[in-house]
Amino acid sequence: MAGEYPVPSRRQFLALAAAATALPSVGLSRAEPRIILNDASRLNATPVARHTSFSGTQNVDDLIARLRGELKEAAAAKRPVAASVARHSMGGQSLPLDGTAVTLDGGPLEIDSTSKLYRTSAGSRWRDIIRALDPHGFSPAVMQSNSDFGVGSTFCVNAHGWPVPFGPFGSTVKAIRMLLADGALMRCSRTENAELFSLAMGGYGLFGIIVELDVEMVSNHLLEPRFERIAPEKFAQSFVQTIETEKSLTMAYGRMSVARRNFLGDALMVTYRPTRSEPGLLPVADGSRKLAGLTNDIYRAQTGWETAKKLRWFVETRIGPMVSGNPTTRNALLIEPVSNLAQKDVRRTDILHEYFIAPERFGEFLTACREIIPKSRAEFLNVTLRYVAADTTPVLTIAPTRRIAAVMSFSQEMTPEGEADMKQTTEALIDRVVALGGAFYLPYRLHARRDQVEKAYPAAASFVAAKRRYDPNLLFRNAMWDTYFA
Repeated sequence: MAGEYPVPSRRQFLALAAAATALPSVGLSRAEPRIILNDASRLNATPVARHTSFSGTQNVDDLIARLRGELKEAAAAKRPVAASVARHSMGGQSLPLDGTAVTLDGGPLEIDSTSKLYRTSAGSRWRDIIRALDPHGFSPAVMQSNSDFGVGSTFCVNAHGWPVPFGPFGSTVKAIRMLLADGALMRCSRTENAELFSLAMGGYGLFGIIVELDVEMVSNHLLEPRFERIAPEKFAQSFVQTIETEKSLTMAYGRMSVARRNFLGDALMVTYRPTRSEPGLLPVADGSRKLAGLTNDIYRAQTGWETAKKLRWFVETRIGPMVSGNPTTRNALLIEPVSNLAQKDVRRTDILHEYFIAPERFGEFLTACREIIPKSRAEFLNVTLRYVAADTTPVLTIAPTRRIAAVMSFSQEMTPEGEADMKQTTEALIDRVVALGGAFYLPYRLHARRDQVEKAYPAAASFVAAKRRYDPNLLFRNAMWDTYFA
């Protein structure tokens, strides 16, 4: 009948089915699932076109050749490139939207005991560095406060630690080798390609991919801790005076009580000095730490429970000095992983803030924190205070003069309301800090306004101009560039 289709036979049906299976080869293709990467905030799920990991088992020349291939391919496709190691940043600084993400993993390390330098691949983690230096009696001069992070990444964000009396990590880096956008391999130092060196130090990977670094090391010592309670308003003066006058001091940090009642009303200074007599063989730095499990449990219990905050302060100021009062090596202190305090609640995420304040303005900074932080929806878990010596080498310097660094940890709800509240809190704190002549750290959530970035980093305009000069096609880009500088 007109308008009706004949019913196919079994043989005809099988033939049609066989033909249908061939359709993808003539133009119909199944879409490939997109690659989604994230960072430590768990709030920056970002699609990338390509993700390539480079293992440290290959030699440096092979690594450079493969990286050049990735850069050439990305440039031809007009895709941005961002390289990283562990993606511990929190604002997408290691994430190129629809671009090429490069992960560096491990690499060789050479030790020069005579000059007290080590040469390392940018993909090495700090735990790798410590374990390599430890048998030789050496220790990193400066590193981040935990050993999970990548060495190249530490240079790119110019992080600091708690060894004293140093500036940020970059102040102990003698030279780097870096691949530029055109594939050129440049050796940079304070005397060779010095401008590029100062731009790459704290340059967030926007000028090239760091391949190798030559870095200072110091002797590993057995250290004795000393704990001292100090009134918060007197902390900065006492902290700086102790560090700058006691030449034997090698490590130091401070903490403050975060309980809402009498918020930031008590401070603790912890300092380390070499013991008078050292054993012939120092214990191996293995990352184990007394009370690690208990400390983590109490730390996590602080969320929504003020009693836990009081208990933690009691443990830190009373129990800790008794348990941790024995000598320990410098490397043992440095090798602790950040995973000891890992957030396990999928409904929340840990967000860091960091502010750099002149010691003379520290009291005013405390006033600002007391007025702003308790109003936040987020749970304030910790503040660690560190000394940062002046370092004018980086274009985007965090310490044009000596600074007290306040490293803050918040537990934030993984909700739109939690995110909006965190942004509001961040903007309010940055306004107060900038008014005090201080700065905020850039590797965290991208919640600052552009005018705040420009005030905290007066050289931002020259940084951007240099970026466009060295990388005119803007091959190296990330979320931070798009938000603050594009």
